[in-house]
Amino acid sequence: MAKEKKLVEAITSMEEDFAQWYTDIVKKAELIDYTSVKGCMVIKPAGYAIWENIQHELDRRFKETGVENVYLPMFIPESLLQKEKDHVEGFAPEVAWVTHGGLEPLQERLCVRPTSETLFCDLYAKDVHSHRDLPKLYNQWCSVVRWEKTTRPFLRSREFLWQEGHTAHATAEEAEERTIMMLNVYADFCEEVLAIPVIKGRKTDKEKFAGAEATYTIESLMHDGKALQSGTSHNFGDGFAKAFGIQYADKDNQLKYVHQTSWGMTTRMIGAIIMVHGDNSGLVLPPRIAPVQAMVIPIQQKKEGVLDMADKVCSSLKAAGIRARLDDSDKSPGWKFSEQEMRGIPVRIELGPKDIENGQAVLVRRDTREKTVVALDEAAAKAQELLSAIQTDMLDRARTHRDSHTYVARDYDTFRKTIEEKPGFVKAMWCGCQECEEKIKEDTQATSRCIPFEQEQIADTCVCCGKPAAKMVYWGKAY
Repeated sequence: MAKEKKLVEAITSMEEDFAQWYTDIVKKAELIDYTSVKGCMVIKPAGYAIWENIQHELDRRFKETGVENVYLPMFIPESLLQKEKDHVEGFAPEVAWVTHGGLEPLQERLCVRPTSETLFCDLYAKDVHSHRDLPKLYNQWCSVVRWEKTTRPFLRSREFLWQEGHTAHATAEEAEERTIMMLNVYADFCEEVLAIPVIKGRKTDKEKFAGAEATYTIESLMHDGKALQSGTSHNFGDGFAKAFGIQYADKDNQLKYVHQTSWGMTTRMIGAIIMVHGDNSGLVLPPRIAPVQAMVIPIQQKKEGVLDMADKVCSSLKAAGIRARLDDSDKSPGWKFSEQEMRGIPVRIELGPKDIENGQAVLVRRDTREKTVVALDEAAAKAQELLSAIQTDMLDRARTHRDSHTYVARDYDTFRKTIEEKPGFVKAMWCGCQECEEKIKEDTQATSRCIPFEQEQIADTCVCCGKPAAKMVYWGKAY
């Protein structure tokens, strides 16, 4: 029992120290390990399997919209990076540089990609000549490097995995349509697969991507009341095209600049899953993203027939399309239960000699720990029902949490007090001036999260300066 207790005790409670709780989970659930390169992480099998499922589901959705995958180099010549002034200024503090090839200094520094806009622009300048070449709908799965000063596993590391989509279009209308389309792909994925509710909207000019005309975002709320930017989609207009000379001949043989978009989602979504759904016993994974959806745990497995029946039940789960495993290790059942909970596996199937004698199995939900006794030949069907219910219930609970931690402020005193005392989103009106945005950040450490598409007129004046309001904005402290 001492060992079994130690596994749970290894997690600091989120009420005591949320940051340490998070770190304990990523370590104890064996999602990552630290490395000799400061700020970089090893993504271990349990963590990478979640990323593989994210990749698989997103990739399928991208391709349904006509997107194709490509791969571009990880190095960007300094002269290429300098072509778009706002873009390079936005990333300059985080860029890592390669100065030598072997022992020889390079004639030109190479940047290790923080993002690949310039590389895609260089490609499009060579590939796009006619309106018949458009649209170009490309995506790449890769890693990028940003030399962050403060790092945290998944949420902010110096090298991380992501996908970055880059498209080129004949018209501004087509580019805007694609920008919104991909934001909706991300929003649907988060809610349908990760069970994370999101707010969709536009970033303010202060918060938009360097070099973009407009940045659209999905914002989610973590259990501690902090926001997490969970996916972005950018409309570049023709700014990059003019900087890189990306032109095409239209149907009247007139030269025009293309209009571009870019959109991305990263491994930080694994951090979001932890912080939206996890509890003090470890991970709680939504079934649709869980690498293992059901774990069969035999009890008194050395007794005749127990392992055989457990294997049979596991096979029936797999035949029903459930990602199932059998834990036939020599650990105690109690340890196996704790391990299954730590790893967030959605359903546990307990099976011992008395269960077999009675022709039954016990199914346990990870999210609520509710137990259900079912006939052995109905275990697979019931597990499917439970997985579907868990997925729905997890989204509902996360949405309830977000809504109950979303507040309204109509004056600055209420706004400041709410930010200080009630972690969460605060809805407040804004005049549109960057000065007010900067004052709010200076006074409260809160930032504008997004200007939601679904607007509400909660007041007539700006919460900060009292001038006529232009938009309702979601504000909050963020990761």
